[in-house]
Amino acid sequence: MPDVPASAVAASTLLPVNATLAAVLVALLLVAAAVAAVFRLAPDASWRRARDIVVAGVRAALQLAVVSLVIGWVVGHGAALLGFVLLMFAVAARTAGRRITPGRGWAWAALPIAVPVAPVVGTLVGCGLVPVQGIALIPITGILIGGALTATVLAGRRALDELTARRGEVEACLAIGLLPHEARLEIARPAASDALLPGLDQTRTVGLVTLPGAFVGMLLGGASPVMAGAVQLFVLVALLAVQAIAVATTVELVARGHLRRPPAGA
Repeated sequence: MPDVPASAVAASTLLPVNATLAAVLVALLLVAAAVAAVFRLAPDASWRRARDIVVAGVRAALQLAVVSLVIGWVVGHGAALLGFVLLMFAVAARTAGRRITPGRGWAWAALPIAVPVAPVVGTLVGCGLVPVQGIALIPITGILIGGALTATVLAGRRALDELTARRGEVEACLAIGLLPHEARLEIARPAASDALLPGLDQTRTVGLVTLPGAFVGMLLGGASPVMAGAVQLFVLVALLAVQAIAVATTVELVARGHLRRPPAGA
C-alpha cells in the first residue's frame, strides 16, 4: 500500500469548502442571533446582542478571507511580518479598550496586552523555541494576544462593575484611612480575578473535555501525538502566564483611575 502524504490526509480530514459548509455556517449564525434576540441577551434587554452576533460572524468571514489571501505573502517578508503582528496588537488594544470603557482612557487597555505578550514572545524567540518565521510566529503571537485580550476585557469590566455597585464600600475604605488606589484595589481585585477562570478551566480539562486547536492542528499536519501534546501544553502554560499578568495590570490601571468610565450623563 503506497504511503499517503500527511498533507493529503489532513486535507481529506478537514471540512470541505463548499456550498454545504456555507449554508451550515449561515444557519448556525442565525440560530445564535435568534436565541440572543428571543431571550433578550443584552444588558439593556434589547435586540442589540443579536445584531452584534450577526456583525461578528460576517466580519469574521471577511477578515479570514482577506487574511487567507495575504498570509502566504506576509510570512515571507520580515517587514510585513512585523507589521502584521503590530496590526494584531493594535486591533486587540482598541477592542479591549472600547469593551471596557467608552471614555478617552480606552487606550490604556493596550498596556495589559503588551506587558505580558512582548516579553513572553521575546523569550520564546530568544530561547529558540519559536523561530522568527511567519508560519510559526504569527499563530503563537496571535494566540497570546487573543488570550490577553479576553483576560483584559473580563477583568476590566468586572472591576469597574464592582466599583460601581460597591461605591459605598470604597468610601468606607477611604474613611478608615486607605488611599484611593488602595480602596479601589481592595474592592475590584477579587471580582477581576474571575477573568482567569476560563483559562484555568481550559487547562484543567484539556484532553478530557476539549481538544484545543493547536493539538488538533498538529495532528492533522502529521505530527506525532507526543509532539502535538507538547505544543498544546506549551500554549496553555504560556496563556496562563500572559493572562495572569494581563489581569494584574488591568486591575492596577483601574485602581489608579486610568481605566474608568465617564460619569453618567457626561
